[in-house]
Amino acid sequence: MAQIISGKELAAKVKEQVKTRVQALQQRGINPCLAVILVGDDPASAVYVRGKEKDCEECGIESRLIRFSADATQQQVLDKLEELGKDDTVHGILVQLPLPKQIDEHTVIAAIPPEKDVDGFTPVNVGKMMIGQPCFLPCTPAGCIEMLKSTGMQLSGKNAVVLGRSNIVGKPAAILLLQQNATVTICHSRTENLKEICAKADVLVVAIGKAKFVTQDMVKPGAVVIDVGMNRDSDGKLCGDVDFDAVYQTAGAITPVPGGVGLMTRAMLMQNTIQAAETLAAE
Repeated sequence: MAQIISGKELAAKVKEQVKTRVQALQQRGINPCLAVILVGDDPASAVYVRGKEKDCEECGIESRLIRFSADATQQQVLDKLEELGKDDTVHGILVQLPLPKQIDEHTVIAAIPPEKDVDGFTPVNVGKMMIGQPCFLPCTPAGCIEMLKSTGMQLSGKNAVVLGRSNIVGKPAAILLLQQNATVTICHSRTENLKEICAKADVLVVAIGKAKFVTQDMVKPGAVVIDVGMNRDSDGKLCGDVDFDAVYQTAGAITPVPGGVGLMTRAMLMQNTIQAAETLAAE
């Protein structure tokens, strides 16, 4: 039976540390603030944003939500980003994805000042992460690494497989695992012998968006499995990319869905926001 890696417990610890750091800044008259831009009325995005507002409240961070209608122009969003970038009372800026089709995601993200890019998505922060310089790390991959470390596993020299190659999770997770001296393989929809490759992994990070795709025979006994997926199964029940009930019998440790990576992602956003506030306050 696998150890269950609780996102709830780990996230609570991170947020407690953030809260202490927020209070230290507030004593100096600085109120850490996260501004979130939401374009349109995508239901999933609205849920995510509400979750972020709740986290901010728990940590003592001011949350500023800027809403645009679904037919907003790209220039309107860019103008708002420029305004927020110049606003000294705003420390972190986040643009909730996805954006409506008339707005180019890459252009908008590139317009976020790197020192306020608490999602870690701007080309500057991605480039710094790539070469191992201090930067804001993308929240989900950074959360995955913290969850792996919480098991006590030494990642150095371990065989790590990342299933998925998205810019948001797969690619950065592979870079961060490399920085921990793991030997990393990235698998994707064109990978041949996928099952065999996964079954050799000491660490398996899964982020492909397919419900219960990873089955028990794809997991090495004792492996640590990090499930980033958030799907609904045929019964409409929330589930991950991993068949949890089956893989739980084989893995050494596994993250649940829900209650796993998602909560840790949000906690890492709080950590990035207080880091941004501290850095900007020191200037």
